[in-house]
Amino acid sequence: MKFCIIGLGRFGLQLAKSLTENGIDVLAVDKDEERVELIKDHVTQAVVMNMIDEESLKAIGIEEMDTVVIAIGKNFAHSVLLTRILKKNLGIDRVIVRSVSAIERDILELVGADQVILPEQEAAIKLADNMSSSFMDVTHISPGFIVAAINTPHEFVDKTIEELQFYSTFKIICVAIKREQETIVPTSEIIIHEHDILYFAGEDKNVEKLIS
Repeated sequence: MKFCIIGLGRFGLQLAKSLTENGIDVLAVDKDEERVELIKDHVTQAVVMNMIDEESLKAIGIEEMDTVVIAIGKNFAHSVLLTRILKKNLGIDRVIVRSVSAIERDILELVGADQVILPEQEAAIKLADNMSSSFMDVTHISPGFIVAAINTPHEFVDKTIEELQFYSTFKIICVAIKREQETIVPTSEIIIHEHDILYFAGEDKNVEKLIS
């Protein structure tokens, strides 16, 4: 997979680094040479250029990208123009755009953005979820449905997933086990260890029963 990140502020820089760490080929683009210098050793390719010039975008091979992320943030007009160029003129399959408000999101979707993200709003919601929850970590997939993490209770230690019967008892599924630096996809015969972190998916009321 090939990703292009346009705009290398704090959000764009971190996204480019994280994607590279996940094994993705990343092309990083910004008009600011200093920002490009910060990322050039962490990505496949880093380019200084006029980010909203169609011919320059073609010259760096933007049409070969599977996904382009517009992470400009501050200059909304540039985000709109870029979205239009990438979707309508260059035919990029997937364009994801960073936005700072719901109004901007609506406009970006109208000009063709496949996905619009509001990092600050989403981070605040995530923080609120975690602060108001008894779980180590919780993500709301949809209203009433969550994925949540817990430290292994003493009564789970040295038992298998099958023995604990999570679905029969709570109507929830153990979807992952974090063991030291390894993430394990649980099978019915896997034995739970003392310091495992367990991830469960299900209706929030059912997952909450696990720790009540």
